[in-house]
Amino acid sequence: MAEARRYLLTGASSGIGEALARQLASQGYDLALAARREDNLQLLAGELRQAHGRSIAVLQLDVTDYAACQLAVEHAREALGGLDGVIANAGVGFAGKAGSGRFQRYRQTLETNLIGAIACLDAATELFRRQGHGHLVAIASVAGKRGLPASAGYSASKAGLISHMQSLDLELYGSDIATTTILPGYIDTPINQDSGPRPFLIDVDQGARLIARHIGKRSRSAYVPGWPWAVIGRLLPCLPTWLLARAL
Repeated sequence: MAEARRYLLTGASSGIGEALARQLASQGYDLALAARREDNLQLLAGELRQAHGRSIAVLQLDVTDYAACQLAVEHAREALGGLDGVIANAGVGFAGKAGSGRFQRYRQTLETNLIGAIACLDAATELFRRQGHGHLVAIASVAGKRGLPASAGYSASKAGLISHMQSLDLELYGSDIATTTILPGYIDTPINQDSGPRPFLIDVDQGARLIARHIGKRSRSAYVPGWPWAVIGRLLPCLPTWLLARAL
């Protein structure tokens, strides 16, 4: 019997999440699609059911409602007849220099990208411990490897998510619960279209194909695309401040 692939995907109504939903459904995944915009999700779900004949559930979810994250995991399990993985993808990308009166945006970024992701992952971890298997996936960022100018909140949120996944990886080592941390570079989505220069940019469909490949392989950690971000990501923490500040 083929391995069951029933996944909850947050942030599925646009950007990477929407493209990833299409890619996973085309590969035989049954999906619970979660996001704030239920109307967008219903349109996407109808498209995927018709195109691929998969079981697609829709869950309206704001990941900053942390109690709702717990319920979403249970509702996804019920809707799909079981749950094999959770992909914490929901996120925002507010930019702005520190000290410019935008603390509220920093707070929203951290509450969504970090605490919201952890709320979903923690609820899934509880379920997967009970059932003895599962797959925890987090969409982090190369920006989490080094704080970058005008994105202090975003970089902090992704650094925290990377650290959380490293902790899970250690806690769950040797079990049948896998962890995957995805670190994208620049993928062309609304979240970064106003963020200035976007070196080594790839389109969202290519990004989704690469992410889906790593989810299928259960890669522990992966840069997307691998070249050149695997090199850049490893160099970023080591570069001297004066050099990075001058370059950016």
